[in-house]
Amino acid sequence: MPAERPAVFFDRDGTLIHEVHYCSNPSQVRAVEGAVEALVKLSNAGFALVIVTNQSGIGRGYFTQDDYHRVHEEVLWQLQPAVITATYYDESTPDQPSPRRKPSTAMLEEASREHGLDLTRSWMVGDKTSDVECGKNAGLRTVLVETGHGKDHLDCGANAVVPDIGYAAEFILQEAVCPK
Repeated sequence: MPAERPAVFFDRDGTLIHEVHYCSNPSQVRAVEGAVEALVKLSNAGFALVIVTNQSGIGRGYFTQDDYHRVHEEVLWQLQPAVITATYYDESTPDQPSPRRKPSTAMLEEASREHGLDLTRSWMVGDKTSDVECGKNAGLRTVLVETGHGKDHLDCGANAVVPDIGYAAEFILQEAVCPK
């Protein structure tokens, strides 16, 4: 599949949904204010929307893959009518060697192959240094949001630091060459 469409890759917890320490129950999910509108604007501008998330709670035994999938279904429901193109996750813990765990680029590269995404025109948005490093490692431009853990990672070297996902979308739309 030829790489044609740019994407915006998003961390999940603290970026699209409010940070909950090891979110393991759908009742804990609350979309960040403005997330739906931001995602719809980006999608309407021609970007694929992809979630890439480290979920070490699975690897630590705090919750199961089934718990993760139930939470994920609630996330997708709360983000409607925005359509998430794909979601990728890694369940390893930071001390486990993993070729997929952010800041590795493996999940971005997998999404690019599977969905024909052009990484050279894509963005990474997250609330941690590992999100920004993941994006930079893949050659993406990066945005750090101050929601979640963002205020603890302000010096991570992101292309932009913004208050939340709504501001991130506005920055991307101003800076990007419109894909449509």
